[in-house]
Amino acid sequence: MLYDQLIREAEQHGIDIYEKPLQKRIKGLYADGVVWINSRIPTMKEKACILAEELGHYHTSAGDILDQRDIVSRKQEKAARGWAYEKLVPLEKIIEAHRARVASRHDFAEFLGVTEPFLQAAIERYWEKYGRHTTVGRYVICFDPLGVAEMFGC
Repeated sequence: MLYDQLIREAEQHGIDIYEKPLQKRIKGLYADGVVWINSRIPTMKEKACILAEELGHYHTSAGDILDQRDIVSRKQEKAARGWAYEKLVPLEKIIEAHRARVASRHDFAEFLGVTEPFLQAAIERYWEKYGRHTTVGRYVICFDPLGVAEMFGC
């Protein structure tokens, strides 16, 4: 299970993870080597997406970034989310899903073990980063509409 894998990875970095009831609008928090996940989150899939973002804060953020009116805080939030997207929806997995003949967004999210909104946000982030498409090896990944094409004779 993806959530368990992320917990093990966090432990390897010395990060403690606790699930506890948090305010409804707060899904997760990271500070000083500790991640809190809102225990009210109903699915392990959503918890994995939240945990990945909080681990992204460990890898990319510094200081208190709770005030999202501050541009530096917003940039760090975006970096942490980007880390999570690349961790759970790497370009290679998009190609792997294509080779496994995964067709719908729902099935694709299931294949990756993420929520559909997380998958959509990852695709939007990749579009922002690469434009409409990018090339990985002999594959072209198109982000709108989402698809993969294999180049032959290269």
